[in-house]
Amino acid sequence: MDETDGVTGPEPLRRAQPLSVEDRQAMIIDAVIPLLIEHGRGVTSKQIAEAAGIAEGTIFRAFGDKETLVQAAIEKYLDPEPLRDSLRAIDPALPLENKVRAIVYLMRERFQSVMRIMAVIGPQRPPLAQGRAEYSQIVAVILEPEAGRLNWSTERTASILRLISFASAFPALNEGADFSSDELADIVLLGIAGRSADLAAGLAADPSAPTGLTPVDAVSPTAEPFPAP
Repeated sequence: MDETDGVTGPEPLRRAQPLSVEDRQAMIIDAVIPLLIEHGRGVTSKQIAEAAGIAEGTIFRAFGDKETLVQAAIEKYLDPEPLRDSLRAIDPALPLENKVRAIVYLMRERFQSVMRIMAVIGPQRPPLAQGRAEYSQIVAVILEPEAGRLNWSTERTASILRLISFASAFPALNEGADFSSDELADIVLLGIAGRSADLAAGLAADPSAPTGLTPVDAVSPTAEPFPAP
């Protein structure tokens, strides 16, 4: 305060706290992932620096060389833990139809993203973490309330969901016959004829026997969408 006029002067500018090495590395990795998708391993350190808003020298101080940065970005992009967290966030109390739609949507997005980066990074690919058992356990918990309605065990159903989601993510397999996530969910829920072969045989012997399957209109693709995970 100036004692002659009683007016308080402006606050002195405070310098921003420098980022930790880990935070700076994370920031650079986040900037390089979209560039990898667009340019592959040919992305330049200049492009990375411009996208991250830093000097090129900062990249090398943080990672040592560009290839180390690229590998770190690929590993983060392929990390399955964010998918697992999204799956765990699905409420087991939701209707079965909503849960199957959510699982198919998340799994399909995951496989499409994996194929997207594999197509541009070339043959030098890091080993993918194998977490199928953990995935099956997560999905089993989600489906457990309806275990009695399923034609297979919850773990086997998890494998079916994974298989269909994986196959639907291949562009070459689906050219001209793309299925939406809702359609894929309906295929899982109803099959191509609405009942399994065993149930069909049982109905032939006893047409009045209940199928235990959900009616077609109950799983219509126009049903209210599930909440975003």
